[in-house]
Amino acid sequence: MKRPLFMVPILLVFVFNNIICQTDNNQGSNVQADLVLRNGKIVTVEDQWPHVSALAIKGDRIVAIGGDRDILKFIGKETEVIDLNGRLAIPGLIEGHGHFYSLGASLMELELRYAKNWDAIISLVAAEVEKIKPGTWIIGRGWHQDKWDVKPQPNVEGLPLHHKLSAVSPQNPVFLSHTSGHGVFVNQAAMQVAGITRRSVDPPGGEIIRDERGEPIGMLREYAAQPVRDALATYKAQRTTKEIDADMRRQVALASQYAIENGITSFQDMGSTWEELDHLKVMATEGNLPIRMYMAIQEPASEMAEKLADYRLVGYGNNFLTIRCIGEKVLDGALGTHGGWLLEPYADLPRSSGLNVTPVKEIQYSAELAITHDYQMAIQGIGDRAARELFNIYEGQFKIHPEKQDHRWRIEHAQVTHPDDLPRYASLGVIPGIQGIFACSDGPWVVDRLGIERTKERGYIFRSMAESGALIMNGTDPPVEEISPIASFHCSITRELPDGSIFQPEQRLTREQALRSYTINNAFAAFEEDLKGSLTPGKLADITVLSKDIMTVPEDEIPETEIVYTIIGGKVKYTWNR
Repeated sequence: MKRPLFMVPILLVFVFNNIICQTDNNQGSNVQADLVLRNGKIVTVEDQWPHVSALAIKGDRIVAIGGDRDILKFIGKETEVIDLNGRLAIPGLIEGHGHFYSLGASLMELELRYAKNWDAIISLVAAEVEKIKPGTWIIGRGWHQDKWDVKPQPNVEGLPLHHKLSAVSPQNPVFLSHTSGHGVFVNQAAMQVAGITRRSVDPPGGEIIRDERGEPIGMLREYAAQPVRDALATYKAQRTTKEIDADMRRQVALASQYAIENGITSFQDMGSTWEELDHLKVMATEGNLPIRMYMAIQEPASEMAEKLADYRLVGYGNNFLTIRCIGEKVLDGALGTHGGWLLEPYADLPRSSGLNVTPVKEIQYSAELAITHDYQMAIQGIGDRAARELFNIYEGQFKIHPEKQDHRWRIEHAQVTHPDDLPRYASLGVIPGIQGIFACSDGPWVVDRLGIERTKERGYIFRSMAESGALIMNGTDPPVEEISPIASFHCSITRELPDGSIFQPEQRLTREQALRSYTINNAFAAFEEDLKGSLTPGKLADITVLSKDIMTVPEDEIPETEIVYTIIGGKVKYTWNR
């Protein structure tokens, strides 16, 4: 598949000339802008006019870009003018991979990312028990055993046993998601209500971690957690319809505000339920979606076969809601939980090569449905075995349906890629949905998982992907990581670990590559490059203004960058209060 990005600036030159270059001829002087940004360094991400100092907005669209003097004629009595004072303005940042409702829910739960060890988590749960009634579930997210300062004792493969947790919460089921989202740790009360005992067998695509006596320790990998998830769902089902709607609206509000405060104007969600999609459509119909959403469906293929045609939406609610993707039906698990599906065994767990979570046949059937109903595929492939299986499935469908073109199918995360498969991104037009921040958060421990040579050859090879001709996306996978595009941008170009060392310096992206990965490339990956991703007349007025020029300041200053304004559809949705 050829990516027609080179055509965008050529087509826009005509528009630009008619609006800006004929300013002296008084063309367009009858247009009074609603909002003007001036006196800034505006990076358009367009080759023809890469830098301007001002732009004008009418309604939800950009109507003009150019110098400050060029834009003066668009300023009327009712025009709001923002003086950027030399600050950097860029196309509105697009989160390329996240889980929207989970992000909102995580902001209503225990935050475990900053717990230094297992005992700290026990203390957080114990404090929560004091606030609630017996029988109430305690939900938390964000722990990672390889980030603790002390290994729990006793442990199994570095994972704690549930007994301390169960002792402080005997009457409250506890459900603590691993930061990757690919495993949960539960207490005895949760296992009891879910019916998990030493007699329970490992389900396909999952594993109950056990001690030397065969007793479950509380750690459930992938589908082994499904009985507890079902028990939690039953508990939540006791809410009234009004309570469910209120909770979901709060999730949308919290996730949206968190994203907007971080400069995000569009959010690509990689897997939602029918219920969540219906809810978003209601909010889009009401005009109440605060942020633009690109949604993927994560439901069984048997159900999708009946519903896909009815759910497909493009640009609904004034370009605030699109549903045209199937994902993130995970083919494998996460490296952090030894679930990523590898071609060879883990260096630190030789008994395992990871997990095939969703059966390959299910993914194949989903691909058939996607290509038939004109949906994109965006499937998780973390390990090199998972990536290879996805390449094979995708290529097979492309050959069966040569009449179908411009697929833009994606492999999400793409953390481990075999050298033989690297050229297939460009040759097949498959997009690697990377998260730059993962190189820095996983860097301290991933060599333990893969070994030195395999990590260097296959792990987090983002620059190699770009140089192979692949289109590089970017994101943070919230709530797995904080939704900070600044942090992900910084990691993408530095690969600097917490101890100051550099993880695979040869895989650092350039600043231009990193900026494009968060703007026009993410727009292209959602078929929206004609609407967003660059700043040019006719496109949506989605803009992010930063306190520092991340394209030129020293690298160590980038993490200090603040979001000054987040503008969506010409409306200022966030202003930095210094």
